[in-house]
Order: sequence, then C-alpha cells, then structure tokens
Amino acid sequence: MQINKFLFFLFLLLFNCQDQETTFTPNEPIDNNNNVTLEDLGRGLFYQTFNEKIIPIYYYIPNNVSSNTPVVFNIHGGGRGGESTRNMMESKADQYGFIIIAPEFSNFNFSGGDGFNLGNVYIDGDNPTPESLNDVSEWAFSIIEPIFDVFLANTNTNVDKYHLFGHSAGAQFVHRFMLFNPNARYDKILTSAAGWFTVLDNNIQFPYGLNNSILTQEPPLSNNSFLIDILNKNHIIQVGTLDNDPDFPGLRHNEFADAQGLHRVDRAIHFYNQAQDFAQTNSLSFNWTLNIINGLSHDTSDSIESGCDLIFN
Repeated sequence: MQINKFLFFLFLLLFNCQDQETTFTPNEPIDNNNNVTLEDLGRGLFYQTFNEKIIPIYYYIPNNVSSNTPVVFNIHGGGRGGESTRNMMESKADQYGFIIIAPEFSNFNFSGGDGFNLGNVYIDGDNPTPESLNDVSEWAFSIIEPIFDVFLANTNTNVDKYHLFGHSAGAQFVHRFMLFNPNARYDKILTSAAGWFTVLDNNIQFPYGLNNSILTQEPPLSNNSFLIDILNKNHIIQVGTLDNDPDFPGLRHNEFADAQGLHRVDRAIHFYNQAQDFAQTNSLSFNWTLNIINGLSHDTSDSIESGCDLIFN
C-alpha cells in the first residue's frame, strides 16, 4: 500500500473546507520517494487547522500494516497530552495491529471543561442556553470525523469505521461525542474512568442529563431514534476497583455529580444501570457493557492496557 508523493503530504487535501486545511510534519526525515508505505511510518505528527486553531495530531502506525488495519482514536485526559497518550498505547498497537490517531485538545484551543470535556458545544456548558450554543463547526467533537476522512482519502485504506478510546477527562469527551454524534463512524467506543457522566434522562439538567440542551428528547422517549441508536452502540464502560477515592484531585462534587455516586466506580455503575433500566423498561436493544477491572486504579497506562484488551478481545 503506497502513499503518493511525499509521505502524508496528501493530508493537505482536507475535504474541500475553505477554513480547514492539514499540513504534515514528520518526527524524522523520510526519503522523498513514491514508494513509502505505511510500514515505514512508525511515529509521526501532523497539524490540522480548525477554525484558525492549530491542532497537533499524533499518530503511530505499527509494522505489518495493511489496508484493513483497524484505527483507534486515543483521546487524552485532563493533562491534554496527545503525544504522551499515543506513546502509552504503542505497545498495544504492536500487539493487536492497529493504528493510533491521538489529537491534542490544548487548553489554549479548547479552554477548560467547557471546551474539552463538554466538547465546546456551549460557551458555558454548565448553564446551556440557545444563545450560548456554539455553531457545530466550533465544537471540539467536530474535529474527529474530518481527521478520519483525511486518513481514508490519503492512505487508500479500506477501513470505514474507527474505535474511540478515552480515559478520565477523555472518557467524558468520548461518551458525549457519542451523544452529540450518533451517526459518526465509530465501531466500538470505550469510556474509561470518567469523573462523571451525562445520563440519558430528560429530567436532569445538562450536562448531568439531557434537559435544557439540544439533546432533549420529546416523549415518548422509547420511540425516539436518537436513544434507540445510542443504546444500541457498542459502548464499553471501564473502571477499576481501586478508582474509588471520593477525594481524588479534580473529581467534581456537587448535588448533581454526587447523585451519580461519590467516586468513579459508583458513577460508572450508575451510568450503566440507568441506561440499562431505561432500555429494559422500554424493550429496547442494549449493547453497552460494564467492565469493573479488579486491581485497576486511575493510572492512565494501565487503563490503556486493559482498555485495548477489551476492544480487541
């Protein structure tokens, strides 16, 4: 499988959007020839300009890659490090044979929890109003699909779906990406140790539930295609038995978050059970799984290790 001209130079062809373009900067110089294959790439970095914001996109392509090699988007946590979270997943990419794409949502580009954890959907995600709703082109969520389009167009790969992994703050990003982008081309989506969740409940105020947001569903909810699609997603929820510290630094506590539980284990169980109960009550298909990993703490590297095992086994 070949990439025409200079490596990922073709990333410059970003799906005909006038305000978006992609450039590519390799970590190491590679010969300028027409015979560079994905097997030669290894680690790399390119940049995507998104609404005048320069977004670093770190990637890793393992040996023995083919046109059918799976793709995993690895979304970093609150440390906002795309390079480090990519590096921690590399051994699993070698083990299972998948490509890593790790965008970096810096605090400069996507400020605070509103900009990253809540996807920059609202100017103030804790107090959503129609007036403070950002245009979809400004959402942090909106960068994922264009990156995948560029990858497909410029590598001639045959995969048409990707897996999506996020740990901690990245898990908040990932599960809300699922809610706001139900038609995106992800296959499996894994949320690992989210601090708190947006539950599928119209009676709870966004961002803790759907109420007063563009996700609010008209009754009867059981007949709504949005929720039917969401509940039928291959959604893997992971949390470790040792991730049970209610005083963990940065863990949000208020009446809405604490209604989900006082620590990450209880909140993951609550999120899963609420969705399962709704599906069962309304006789809907339910394709989520809850995985409580014995001995796992909040460690990012260990969570990536067990999360990849869940995705590929």
